[in-house]
Amino acid sequence: MRRRRRRAMPSSARRKLRLQEYLPYRLSVAANAVSRLIARAYESQFGLRNAQWRLLAVLADEGPLTQRMLCDRTIMDKVSVMRAAQGLLRRGLVRRLPNAADGRSHRLLMTAAGRRLYDRIAPLALASEAQLLAGIGRRDVVRFERLLRRLEQVASAR
Repeated sequence: MRRRRRRAMPSSARRKLRLQEYLPYRLSVAANAVSRLIARAYESQFGLRNAQWRLLAVLADEGPLTQRMLCDRTIMDKVSVMRAAQGLLRRGLVRRLPNAADGRSHRLLMTAAGRRLYDRIAPLALASEAQLLAGIGRRDVVRFERLLRRLEQVASAR
């Protein structure tokens, strides 16, 4: 009687999923923990939600952008961007500009009040980042940033 040879299963198929060791889960948990930590400061001190802060930061970096561009830059969905933008509009931190390229949409521009608020928050954001990374060597931080960018590229390409 002839025995059939079993095909070797890929090592990933034999491995048991352990959520605490699953990289996508760990990345999500870490990102949420960091965002929550920083968002608490923005909300309590400045009355800004995390999504609103993201929009302000992107507008400070890049200038007026459409809602679609803001979705792409922040990796937030259209509804989240729209709600964040509405909150910023109500507070006078951004204003709408016509979009010459597409009359159906508009661009958001940070106002002087938005810039003043951003200029108060940015140093605190940098200080929070420094505290978060305290005790981690510069080489490790650079490598970690490079690896994160690589993961983003791989995930975006799929």
